Amino acid sequence: MTKILLCCIFSYASKPLVEYIFFVFERGGRELYALGTHHLVELRECSAKILSNLKAVQDVLIAAAKIANATIVEVAFHEFSPFGISGMVIIAESHLSIHTWPEYDYAAVDIFTCGDILKPEKAVAYLIEKFKSKNPSVVEMKRGIISPLNKKLPHKITDEEFGDTLQQSILLSNQKCF
Repeated sequence: MTKILLCCIFSYASKPLVEYIFFVFERGGRELYALGTHHLVELRECSAKILSNLKAVQDVLIAAAKIANATIVEVAFHEFSPFGISGMVIIAESHLSIHTWPEYDYAAVDIFTCGDILKPEKAVAYLIEKFKSKNPSVVEMKRGIISPLNKKLPHKITDEEFGDTLQQSILLSNQKCF
């Protein structure tokens, strides 16, 4: 049986109280391993001045990636007329993206990271602080829960490991079907 545990209310020390919802997936009391973690960040009641400044938004997102210990590969941002900015920081471990609506004092941010070395929660706290969000919320989801063997999946896999893992997955799947 699969169960989903929802946990709410998370605080960043001296930061405003943040509604922090995350999902823990369990099967038979054991954690299911995932390929990545996706943070969906809602930044409400932000500084419109900052959200409408292309250089500021770009600098904050790049700094957030660095604070999370990510490896930046490429950066692309676009400013819309009359206002609004969309941007993407591609990292070796996935991406950070932002869409701003300064007319509503709002920004939507996605932070998707693979592996377990990065600290995306540090990036989240930094974004809340720098955009001066007075009413943030965050949803954390595990992505790529594909291990029927219920073992930790490597972030990078060799061809030999892939073949062994695939073979074991097929055998296990066949046993469950009959």
